[in-house]
Amino acid sequence: MYALVEILGKQYKAEEGQSLQVDLLNMEEGASFETDKVLAVVDGDEAKFGTPYVSGASIQATVGSEVKGDKIKVYKFHRRKGYRRTQGHRQQYSVITVNKINA
Repeated sequence: MYALVEILGKQYKAEEGQSLQVDLLNMEEGASFETDKVLAVVDGDEAKFGTPYVSGASIQATVGSEVKGDKIKVYKFHRRKGYRRTQGHRQQYSVITVNKINA
């Protein structure tokens, strides 16, 4: 059984017991997280799709640690003009563990 869930505007495939790396949540570690923005629930051969969300469906999760993503380097360059700019970025994520999918 899995569900397609929208968290902070992005869609994730959530299964019970699975850990997801989502955008940074303003919640402390160990807090309970619940959302009812479930786009689809698939259980074997049965599937429910929402318009846009499945009514009565939700997921319950626990917020884990905060982690940093891979380092990204942005380099801008204009030839023959002496223009060079370097910028780096490292996105922060929250790790959540899906405890239960309520269909």
